[in-house]
Amino acid sequence: MQFLPPLQPATLIQRYKRFLADVVTPDGVTLTLHCPNTGAMTGCATPGDTVWYSTSLNSKRKYPHTWEITQTLSGEYICVNTLRANQLVKEAITLDLIPELRGYNTLKSEVKYGAEGSRIDFMLQAEERPECYIEVKSVTLADKDNGYFPDAVTLRGQKHLRELISVAATGKRAVLFFAVLHTAIGRFSPARHIDPKYAQLLHEAQKQGVEVLVYKAELSADNMTLKVALPATL
Repeated sequence: MQFLPPLQPATLIQRYKRFLADVVTPDGVTLTLHCPNTGAMTGCATPGDTVWYSTSLNSKRKYPHTWEITQTLSGEYICVNTLRANQLVKEAITLDLIPELRGYNTLKSEVKYGAEGSRIDFMLQAEERPECYIEVKSVTLADKDNGYFPDAVTLRGQKHLRELISVAATGKRAVLFFAVLHTAIGRFSPARHIDPKYAQLLHEAQKQGVEVLVYKAELSADNMTLKVALPATL
């Protein structure tokens, strides 16, 4: 995935009201950006970090600029736009970059499923193969080279795990796909210290047939590609 037009840099002043951030450009102009991330963004929003932002051509947008990537003072890149995770996974599946998900000829997005009224991120289909349900999660929380999910208690994430367990029980493939969007991360674990119930549900889900995939993006201010499998301790 290449950023076109190229992202522009600025220095982060502050993030506030969850969806907004103030930055100052290299020529001294202060801008307010849309922040497309509802999470805690721990370690991703430190004042003084470099923010790489895109600009929409939609004249109706109140905030035309979108925060895409954080470049930390230590030089790490973090994609904070959670919408990019699904786009990267879709691109990787289409390009056959994920060996575990090859061999399907139909990909559908946002398909309704489950007893709790969910929508699966992706459904893969092929003749004479069980349908494959894929739920995508973005991983940006890091402690040194350890990556964690979630970065806050997630009732929605717990619901998705219950739905995937139900899918696996029918004999269809149920896949939880963690897209690691932080260049410092080299391994993955559920964040038991933040949401122990989610961690326990994830462990139970794997025991009941839910497949867990963890792939890391090669990430810069110019482009992103999801293709490196990471070890996981569940």
